[in-house]
Amino acid sequence: MTSRREFLATSAAVVTSMAVAPALSAAPAVHARRADHDLIVRGGTVFDGRGGDGRTLDVGITNGRIAEMGARITGRGREEYDARALAVAPGFVDIHSHADGALFDDPRAESVIRQGITTIVCGADGSSRAVGSPARPFAAYFESVQRLSPACNLASMVGLGSVRAAVVGPDDRPATDNELRTMVGMVERALAEGACGASSGLEYTPGAFASRDELIALCRPLSARGLVYATHMRNEDDRLLDAIDESIAVAEGARCGLQISHLKTQGPRNWPSLDVAFARIEASHARGLDVAFDRYPYLAYATGLTSLFPVWSRDGGTAAFFARLDDAAVAPRIRAETLAKIDLLGGWDNVQVTSVQVPEDRDAEGARLGAYAARTGGDPYAVAVSLLRRSRGEVGMVGFAMSEPNLERILAHPLGMVCTDGGGFAIDGPTRRGSPHPRGIGSFPRVLGRYVRERGALALGDAVAKMSAKPAARAGMTDRGVLAEGMAGDLLVFDPTTVADRATFEAPFQYPEGIRLVVVNGGVALRDGERAREGTGRALRVR
Repeated sequence: MTSRREFLATSAAVVTSMAVAPALSAAPAVHARRADHDLIVRGGTVFDGRGGDGRTLDVGITNGRIAEMGARITGRGREEYDARALAVAPGFVDIHSHADGALFDDPRAESVIRQGITTIVCGADGSSRAVGSPARPFAAYFESVQRLSPACNLASMVGLGSVRAAVVGPDDRPATDNELRTMVGMVERALAEGACGASSGLEYTPGAFASRDELIALCRPLSARGLVYATHMRNEDDRLLDAIDESIAVAEGARCGLQISHLKTQGPRNWPSLDVAFARIEASHARGLDVAFDRYPYLAYATGLTSLFPVWSRDGGTAAFFARLDDAAVAPRIRAETLAKIDLLGGWDNVQVTSVQVPEDRDAEGARLGAYAARTGGDPYAVAVSLLRRSRGEVGMVGFAMSEPNLERILAHPLGMVCTDGGGFAIDGPTRRGSPHPRGIGSFPRVLGRYVRERGALALGDAVAKMSAKPAARAGMTDRGVLAEGMAGDLLVFDPTTVADRATFEAPFQYPEGIRLVVVNGGVALRDGERAREGTGRALRVR
């Protein structure tokens, strides 16, 4: 484990490289006295988000923006923070978040802020709260977020699955020409109102029923705005490579950028396919496609329990799904395909229940399905179906299916970024419910602690870039993600020698440690464990 002294010596090369290191801003190192700043963070090792080593600098924030950076700011701050022996970074940007689901229940966004995340990018996996229709416009959604005064900033993509559901419905059929024109118009309106891209969830219904041509048509409006198509691909296990090819074809057909969501090789038999997956992504990048991917730093994914069941069985919605389970001519096929998925994962004990909707099943939350079925005296498949029936299809799960070496390579890859793919939670209040995947509470500190400090999978400056400047740029943000004069006053201070996640799959409601200060739009959201009473986050419209 690296000591604080070793960190400062090795990460910054503060003394020996200062003469040749590129300046973080055009301003001189020492400034003349000027009007007081709202906040000055003093003496920290600043990693500006662009990658590389850090430098010892003061950072002054005034009126919500970084006003001054230098070796020594001579002015005084209304509030000051001593960051000596600590790291300073741009506020982290979570390129793939579901924390908006809890924001209106608890705008404190505890699990977001306590990771150092200052901006969440929502509308992932083809599902967004607004769709660009007159009934669900993005303008009204952003206004409601603004009125909420949340602790963090929020940007949102438009979910193409939500668009399809609003126009075509839950059925597996092609969109008519008129329906397709309506959907394209909704995407265009969403982007005009500030959506930061478009997303698909091709393992979920009804997004799974979209053809490649439909996806290309819906993504074409992204091209003129320089925004990206983010996709939860059609498959992440046995047909991963085909899914990558399809994703590339959609982006190339629409002439837009591509963001592959939570890249993984699921199931032990597919772990060796990572080299080929990288090769296909890198080849598309080499021929000019603006392609990247993201990943959370855990070996288990989280989704709905219905994802274990074949997509075709979910055609038409929840009622149709249950009707097929009751059909003696169809049910055996559903069972066989579901059990094949379980075999891919390595058995029912690699499935953990995270949430149910009815009180009588609360004891299943946090339990592995194999062990839970044995404890209750049932067949695991039958128990899974019963849980789904009682919760009307709304059961959450975690699946343990990935490889540690592959995870490290994905995190370290030059085209990779860090995300949570998680919801918003707190250890108290209305968002403490179920037994959620710890990624929603610990992802960013886990990268810094486990994969930077302990395992050395990537350098600290590179990790910060994957959490700030790179995801901000992917979401079309021009004033966040980098510490430089004139940029938004989003930053954090953390202790690189202690930062770590504490949440586990068995006990997820534990905040990380080592995050000392979090600032959102110039307002202190977290200082040495103490939360601000008022949120300073805002809705971010990308134009």
